[in-house]
Amino acid sequence: MVQMLEQKSRLTIKERMTKLNESLQGSQAWNSIFRPGSIFRKGYSDSPRNRSYVVMNSVLYHLHPVKVKRHAVKVSYTLCLGGLSFFLFILLTITGIFLMFFYRPTSANAWQDIQSLHTSVTFGLMVRNMHRWGAHLMVLSVFLHMARVFYHGAYKAPREFNWVIGVILLTLTLLLSFTGYLLPWDQLALWAVTVGTNMMGYSPVIGSQVRFVLLGGVEIGPETLLRWYVLHVLLFPFVTVIFLAIHFWRVRKDGGISGPL
Repeated sequence: MVQMLEQKSRLTIKERMTKLNESLQGSQAWNSIFRPGSIFRKGYSDSPRNRSYVVMNSVLYHLHPVKVKRHAVKVSYTLCLGGLSFFLFILLTITGIFLMFFYRPTSANAWQDIQSLHTSVTFGLMVRNMHRWGAHLMVLSVFLHMARVFYHGAYKAPREFNWVIGVILLTLTLLLSFTGYLLPWDQLALWAVTVGTNMMGYSPVIGSQVRFVLLGGVEIGPETLLRWYVLHVLLFPFVTVIFLAIHFWRVRKDGGISGPL
């Protein structure tokens, strides 16, 4: 009798597992995970649980939250300053890659390459102006974005960490703008390097060492331009991308854009 009951219970459990398997394999979450092309949008699921599975297992879905607060999509609230700053960063990356094809970071060729870019390269002057004005606009948009966040109190709990990340991104934006300003290697650039490195030289404890590293010696020379060029096209953009990823991730983790005060 006991053996019959145990066998019956095993069959019942097995039947339940089979039914659960069938229902799972028929769900949209299962299809989203195991069907080829799951990175593309396929419509929403039939239940909140399955919908969350689709979002977690689809690349394009994961870029956007499942729910968006009403105030977060109002242009009058955010002014799209964060998105505008990111768009300008992408624009500067694309135009900067174009300019790298025609620029040599040497004191003998830098200014000449800039002049050739204006006169001999197709769309060279337009792309350079897009890069230059885009840099000015990015500094302005990032500053206004932080002012908007401060005005609406979005730096308060639980978003204090993301506010610190934003301050770091503002600093990186200013450093990118300053290092790019020096690359034409004209009189303005030479005096800007002189003033900037002298200011850094007065930093406590490590000031003289920092100045020596940035100049590539005890005074301005050919190595100076190369070092600032590497900072502008490699180090600062790489660090900026990392902090941008953290910034976007924290916006999602902190519950989206904060509400009005």
